[in-house]
Amino acid sequence: MVAASGHRAVARCDALGATPYSTSPDFLYRGYLSSAHAEAVNQTARWMQDAGMSVRMDAAANLIGRYEAVEDGLKTLLIGSHIDSVRNGGRYDGPLGVMLGIECVAHLNNTGKRLPFAIEVIAFGDEEGSRFPVAMMCSKAVIGELVMGASDMQDRDGVSLAEALDQFEHQIDLTIPEGSFGAARRNPGDILAFVEAHIEQGPALESEQLSVGAVSGIAAQLRYEFRIKGEAGHAGTNQMHLRRDPLAGAAEIMVEIERLANAGEPDEVATVGRIEALPGAANVVPGEVAFFLDVRAGEQVRRDALADKILARAAEVCDARKLIFSSEKLQDLAASPSDPKLLTTMEDALEETGHKRRTLVSGAGHDAMILAEICPTVMLFIRCDGGISHNPLERVEPQDADDALKVMLKFLELMEARANDQLIQAD
Repeated sequence: MVAASGHRAVARCDALGATPYSTSPDFLYRGYLSSAHAEAVNQTARWMQDAGMSVRMDAAANLIGRYEAVEDGLKTLLIGSHIDSVRNGGRYDGPLGVMLGIECVAHLNNTGKRLPFAIEVIAFGDEEGSRFPVAMMCSKAVIGELVMGASDMQDRDGVSLAEALDQFEHQIDLTIPEGSFGAARRNPGDILAFVEAHIEQGPALESEQLSVGAVSGIAAQLRYEFRIKGEAGHAGTNQMHLRRDPLAGAAEIMVEIERLANAGEPDEVATVGRIEALPGAANVVPGEVAFFLDVRAGEQVRRDALADKILARAAEVCDARKLIFSSEKLQDLAASPSDPKLLTTMEDALEETGHKRRTLVSGAGHDAMILAEICPTVMLFIRCDGGISHNPLERVEPQDADDALKVMLKFLELMEARANDQLIQAD
């Protein structure tokens, strides 16, 4: 009997980082319902079984391992994350949370321990949205949020979601229940909570020389498309003082975006990650520029205040330069705070395992923000080297994963001690 360990969790993530668990031999890419996803499901299912769990698939192709409670009829604590990846991604973003959940159950099984709630380790098939044009599709299915036209949705190769599901089922060792995505919906009355361990994807823990920290919530997100129209002209004959150059205006606005975001709280961030200048010729002053703005903060009111300042300043810059400014809101995701009681329990688990009671706001979205619609949620962040993620250089120290496992096991112990019949009895 091999003892549970964070080292093993990291080693398993490393094993899943290459073919056949990636569709590319040159870099990691595990898209939803791909052959690489099927191989990862089959292998992860075996690890779940070795840890003492029964395994099944749901209608959205989420892999679920179940460890029964001390008696029947009690609620279920969900632990997990996603096992898909972005193109040319890292090995730990998502899978580490799944592997640590398996290690928690392995420890309980090795010690013959049953809790006053069942545990299900769930490996969501899609969180990144890197194959089909909807992110977090599988956790949305679990809460009953149906994506319009999901079965007809196509990937870049023209393969529909329905076709991909059919191909996928022929490659896995388990059976997907019949029915649409809606059949994956869970009854909220049966769920105690959802816990997600995840690499931080940022540098805060490393800068403070901390291996782990609790997540107080997931930031509210806004996304806009900005368009600035000016007047195209010849680069050689169009005098500088007569130009109406939208690209120069966009550059000034971007400097203002950085200044305004820097003036706020540390969790207030604003990003321009994509810009297009038209007509896009080297010898033509652009006539129109489009760029995308992403604004985030731990609280919706502060996020909105920062966005309003940016919008107002952008309009001022364009007015002064005689440019036409317009904006379109593309996405509005509310903040998702962790459940206060669960957060306190996670902080207690940190302290009782010798760690600082450190809480962080997640600037990135996670499956936990979706599950929060139907149950209490909390997250545990794990330090990653340089804060690098969505990148082949993504790296986690095995000792940090060991620290995370000890915190998670202490969290389960505290949940057991604080449980009561009303809390854990399933509907």
